[in-house]
Amino acid sequence: MRYEMMFPDQIREAIDSRIPVVLALGVLEYHGEHLSSGVDTLLVVRALEMLEQELRLVVLPTFYYGTSSFAVEPPERNGTVHVDSQVLQPFARQLFYNLLRIGFRNIHVFIHHQCENFVEGMPTDLAFKLAARQEIFAFMEREQGEGWWGKSTSDDYYDKHAEGENPFNWIRIHPFMSTAAKAAFPVDHAGQQETSLMMAFCPAAVDMGRFEDKKWYLRSASKATLEYGNAAKEIILQDMRDILAQ
Repeated sequence: MRYEMMFPDQIREAIDSRIPVVLALGVLEYHGEHLSSGVDTLLVVRALEMLEQELRLVVLPTFYYGTSSFAVEPPERNGTVHVDSQVLQPFARQLFYNLLRIGFRNIHVFIHHQCENFVEGMPTDLAFKLAARQEIFAFMEREQGEGWWGKSTSDDYYDKHAEGENPFNWIRIHPFMSTAAKAAFPVDHAGQQETSLMMAFCPAAVDMGRFEDKKWYLRSASKATLEYGNAAKEIILQDMRDILAQ
């Protein structure tokens, strides 16, 4: 279900049924001449569209305006849009504040951009991770007052954690590709892996007739195949199913 198309009774039913609420988070960034600027975001968008056909999901409007950086190429005539993470973080807090107030408690954000460093974090995912933690703390204080964790009513806090009732799981930020998926299909930028993924997930945004191998990071794209992309797609979609089924 697309959130912007839902009626209030459908929103209430999604809350009561704890249907996963999902957001595709990404950037607009130069990916060579043969790929569109939306690669990192479109991969998540198309994956969610596929999963939406088989799972009950609430799909939030896509957010394209992350912190891309100009590390690959300058933006002039190349198309990269960079929004500083210090701007993203208060936006993300406001977004999560609203989603929690509405009543959602099963919120998932998927991101592909720069996720080879997901454990350490990179600017876009770190901004959203921090915002999620801050807003959950703020929400708990608004709902239960300061000192909520120290009250006698929280004496079963760790027991509830063991049973899976963890308020800090209300909002979770995930890499598009798991550690295992990245090991099997090594990360690159607009090379064999990403070009193959786009062939599998979003072929309209790939045009190998435009391919140029002038940059080192693009050269492996000449080896991209639909078969390679489809093999990765199967693993990615199954990993996402497993996350959303929790």
